[in-house]
Amino acid sequence: MTAPSDDAAWPASDAPEDLPALIHGPSADDDKGPPAADAPVGGAPVAVKNWFDILAAAAKPQNDGSLAAAHESARAYRSRAKADNTRAAYRSAVRAWCAWCDHHGVPALPASPRDIAAFLAAGRDRGQAGNTLKLRAAAIRFLHRAAGLPSPTDTAEVSETMAGIRRDAPNPQKKRAATLAVLRELVAPIPDDVRGLRDRALLLVGFAGALRRSELAAILLADLERTDQGFQLTLKRSKGSQTEAVLVPLPYGRTELCPVRALARWLDAAAITEGPVFRRIWLPPQAAPDAPPAGQPVPALPAIGTEPLTPRSVARIVQARAAAAGFSAREFGGHSLKRGALSTGMQAGAHAAQLRRLGRHKSFDVLGEYLEFGNLFEGHPLSGVL
Repeated sequence: MTAPSDDAAWPASDAPEDLPALIHGPSADDDKGPPAADAPVGGAPVAVKNWFDILAAAAKPQNDGSLAAAHESARAYRSRAKADNTRAAYRSAVRAWCAWCDHHGVPALPASPRDIAAFLAAGRDRGQAGNTLKLRAAAIRFLHRAAGLPSPTDTAEVSETMAGIRRDAPNPQKKRAATLAVLRELVAPIPDDVRGLRDRALLLVGFAGALRRSELAAILLADLERTDQGFQLTLKRSKGSQTEAVLVPLPYGRTELCPVRALARWLDAAAITEGPVFRRIWLPPQAAPDAPPAGQPVPALPAIGTEPLTPRSVARIVQARAAAAGFSAREFGGHSLKRGALSTGMQAGAHAAQLRRLGRHKSFDVLGEYLEFGNLFEGHPLSGVL
């Protein structure tokens, strides 16, 4: 079996997998607070891009006691109210918007509804997904609110254009749920080498905790507490709770799918005593033939890095292990583990409130998007009644 590469190319169409909540647009809180004093209203698109890059970075300045420094600190804190993924997604969208404005010679800030509608329509004509374009519209709205300007996206011209795009664009295909049966097949062919130990632990922890790929990538050893019943994982941030930590239980299992034992084996093999839990692994360059004794080359051993995997790397690992198990890699992604855990719990008869708690969802509507239904007739509420 070919070992998955942590650095494999990632198709751009799959990039927004962690961003479903962003496409609904900024919240009402985005309208609060004074505008940034240096917003380049009426400036060149490149100036708008550079200003927003700094804003999205949310770097907190040294507060020298002046009013200007206090305003800058407040702006940084407001920016940090957004999750890292949100800021990165808005930053990328605003860059695309500014590049389009520069190419066509139209202002980026303030923007006209007519130009925004044309930008979105041009994106759809190039085959961009409806969710991608909805996210870009949300980013343009946030750009204007951050500059203290009314949003030009709150117009019939833009909203009707987006409505037409939604009708034209096919619904995005959800990633397949890695249910218990699928998970068992994913894990079975994984060898006991160092990369295999990491990937097995990643799959089983992601499933047991119903974790998103970004949450898996962010786990630190300090976030794990060993108990008699398993590991207790502290998520400092999650999509359902941006400001309060969440405790996630990872219980002992009775089969080869036990997440606690798999995680312990990986931590021991990698000699991890602090820092990120799931790390990049790579093969160093092969030693020169004349370097080892007797002129025999020594095979390079995998090197374990100190930096965490990226969320995209987590998704690539899931896809690679799916392909190695005989599945189509394109069916799977970073959300497959979370969908699989919740769907398995549903099939086992867990109450919806328990599933919502496991998935850390704010509403039952969002929970429903993660459930994969098999036979629609099985378990029908009116079965045996009619």
